[in-house]
Amino acid sequence: MKRFLALLALAGACLTLSPAALADDAPVASATASTVTAPTVAAPAPVATPAAAPAMVAAADPAPVDKVDKGDTTWMIVATVLVILMTVPGLALFYGGMVRTKNMLSVMVQVFVIFAMLGVLWCVYGYSLAFTEGNAFFGGFSKLFLKGVTPDTLAATFSKGVAVPELIYVAFQMTFAAITPALIIGSLAERVKFSALLAFMVLWFTFSYIPMAHMVWYWAGPDAYTTAAAADKATATAGFLFQKGALDFAGGTVVHINAAMAGLVGAFMIGKRIGFRKEIMAPHSLTMTMIGGSLLWAGWFGFNVGSNLEANGAATLAFLNTFLATCAATVSWTFAEWWLKGKPSLLGAVSGAIAGLVAITPACGFVGVMGGLVIGLLAGVVCLWGVNGLKNFLGMDDSLDVFGVHGVGGIMGALLTGVFASPSLGGTGVFDYVANKVGDFDMSAQMISQLWGVGTAVVWSGVVSLIAYKLVDMVFGLRVSEEQEREGLDTSSHGESAYHY
Repeated sequence: MKRFLALLALAGACLTLSPAALADDAPVASATASTVTAPTVAAPAPVATPAAAPAMVAAADPAPVDKVDKGDTTWMIVATVLVILMTVPGLALFYGGMVRTKNMLSVMVQVFVIFAMLGVLWCVYGYSLAFTEGNAFFGGFSKLFLKGVTPDTLAATFSKGVAVPELIYVAFQMTFAAITPALIIGSLAERVKFSALLAFMVLWFTFSYIPMAHMVWYWAGPDAYTTAAAADKATATAGFLFQKGALDFAGGTVVHINAAMAGLVGAFMIGKRIGFRKEIMAPHSLTMTMIGGSLLWAGWFGFNVGSNLEANGAATLAFLNTFLATCAATVSWTFAEWWLKGKPSLLGAVSGAIAGLVAITPACGFVGVMGGLVIGLLAGVVCLWGVNGLKNFLGMDDSLDVFGVHGVGGIMGALLTGVFASPSLGGTGVFDYVANKVGDFDMSAQMISQLWGVGTAVVWSGVVSLIAYKLVDMVFGLRVSEEQEREGLDTSSHGESAYHY
């Protein structure tokens, strides 16, 4: 425990040396009753900003925001609860069912505690560093401990002059910040030390999740885009990838690729489970996995549709795309597995559904319904390859296939967003808030922007994860002893058992 507290102190010291702190001339946004905005990613051109994704920003000298719709606020409360449902119990049951009986409880404890711990850190410093003005990579310290955030302060949506209460925006983003690190658990399951896992999550959350959220989703909001000159000025204060024009409606880069890279690096660094590919390590309860996967599917509507921040037509597009792409990926994975292995499996069907959800996440508010269908169909087949062919090629023990589903699916979805967002293919294009209409869409330029998003997520998370794992390994050691691993983490780490016979 002393070493854990020491590492937390180290993280705090490093935090004070973040780019935001080092940028003496970086403006820090103030909290006012009508400031802030939401996620999107727009072309760096003087006008375009896409309507989509979850983020928030405080703009200097903002135009008044007058309208707060009770329907929007109600929907955001419901969406936030749905994302909580995704994690506890959804992700806990989904992961727990896929490990062996002796490790079921350990996975559930890991998911539950990490979700709670990072929720605390989000309100202490995460929200401020992600969604206030600082520099292109980190925000500022103006809202540490949610200073200045009250029931009267507002978060802008994607419509000019429309807002939601900032407190519900904080809560909604809190669920994203808490579930993303919990996804990493699947790569390290059945052999990681609990203390090491918690310490790693603090470091990774601080130096990978927060800056990725800021880079992709921080902007000055639609009210700042009044003229070409004002748009140039506003875009210059946005996150790095927002300036590059990368589109990410609900977290393909920020959540899925980001977490998957941390899982991939961790799987290599912690090593394979004892008996990997020599002993049977089949899921102990596919019933639990199916229930957890179903809860994930239901909760994902809050994740994706809530990222629209308004209960309007754009939200219905995100809803149907999320629904259809998941159905399509389930079908394509099932039939591809049936053809390749001779039998369709429940685990395959549930995995296909998760693959579809992952792939449609960055695209759901930007692509047309048929674009969503194609993304879903491709996700089932491509992610099936990811958890079989790619995993075997890499020779790693990614216990619950985090990279094969979240990494491969996230990369594919992020890139195809640049294709199917085209209005000529039924997409929404990119909205020009200066002209107040959809601007011209250049698919080649958008694909370059998407590559910036994917490449940055891969490199940033990969490097941060490598350093964080190394630090944690030096202090705690990443892995339990061989004796503890053979006994199972339920009893050796937590002194409890999931089942009593």
